[in-house]
Amino acid sequence: MRRTFRLAALGLALLPLSAPAQAPTGADAEMMAGSGAMRQGNLPEAIAQFKAATVKAPRFAEAYLDLGLAYEQHGEIPDALAALDKARTLKPTLRGANLFLGIAEYQLGDAKKAEDALKRETKLNPKDAKALMWLGVAQLANNEADQAAATLDAAYTLAPKDADILYHRGRAHTLVSKESYEQMNALDPDGYRVHEVLAEADVAAERTADAIAEYKAAIERAPRQPGLHEALADLEWAAGDTDLADTIYQQELALDPYSFLAWYKLGSLRVIDAKGDALAPLEKARSLDPNFPDLYYYLGRAQVDAGQDAAGIENLKRASVAAGGSAGPNGTSSTLNTLAYYQLSRIYRRLHRTAEADAALTQFRKLRAQRDAEEQQKEQRLTERGDKRLQLPKPESIPTDAEAGKQ
Repeated sequence: MRRTFRLAALGLALLPLSAPAQAPTGADAEMMAGSGAMRQGNLPEAIAQFKAATVKAPRFAEAYLDLGLAYEQHGEIPDALAALDKARTLKPTLRGANLFLGIAEYQLGDAKKAEDALKRETKLNPKDAKALMWLGVAQLANNEADQAAATLDAAYTLAPKDADILYHRGRAHTLVSKESYEQMNALDPDGYRVHEVLAEADVAAERTADAIAEYKAAIERAPRQPGLHEALADLEWAAGDTDLADTIYQQELALDPYSFLAWYKLGSLRVIDAKGDALAPLEKARSLDPNFPDLYYYLGRAQVDAGQDAAGIENLKRASVAAGGSAGPNGTSSTLNTLAYYQLSRIYRRLHRTAEADAALTQFRKLRAQRDAEEQQKEQRLTERGDKRLQLPKPESIPTDAEAGKQ
């Protein structure tokens, strides 16, 4: 199938790649004129000038390369292919010749020849992100999803903000995932991994009830598999059944007593729900990972609830650094930065430390106003952390100014 792409739409250079000064005596005028015509968008004139250059200098590879580019821009792909192949033959190391030859082959529907040409280009120019991208595209067309994913990952490393690379890289990884799931399903259609994958898909689609059912099915088939109970507990918490979530987190910890996240979530749930011993699981979480900033907000609250005001205040202070964007300087989420000031104001008020209470409340209101302004401007708030497993299933909401004033 012929693909009628244009280089301009693909973010590739439109002007000739060769330098007119490099042309042999007698062809330099034609090369200069062809370059000027390309800049002006006069493709028929550019083709005529570059063709004249190849007549005067029949072994000048750069003239054939520029002629091929002009043909490509004019939509004459077979002629572009012939000119680009001639350029590559005359000068196998010519930068860009194999790249545009590969693109032309791809446009004409021969993905295998395209891949061969693009492999030659990337071997000559391994740091060319666009060449790597096109190699990945050709590999996808040849049903080589694994190779394409690796190639496009390399392109992404070189150009992480290129939208075309991001798109094709996403396609490749989606296909790799699809192939893996199909193979997994073929091996064991009712295995726990299949149900786990289905549950993850339901979570992504916000089908909570379906996701819960799939995780339960996965647990029936692999009752001792770490992680499944935690994921199910997350969903039960999000669905509002905090008592059941508490029980399932404990089941997870019976299987994996070193799960920092399960200890952290169990303790945080008990702080928010005001039920059970929250301090012990949060202390355990701290012993497993003392560098997780959000932990200290819930640990501070648990310590205050247990009558340990001094320790609780210190940990809430640790969580209450000024928020800047989606996270504060120490990595604590901006929601918890704001809530920490609110909790500190309440504690100080109870302890009759009026000046400190007023200062904490003022800072809380300042941060709350910043967040309100962002919402009014309809700025999309990014997730606080890249790994969604680090987020609580149902985080606290920030009190309004009116609610804060009632403390």
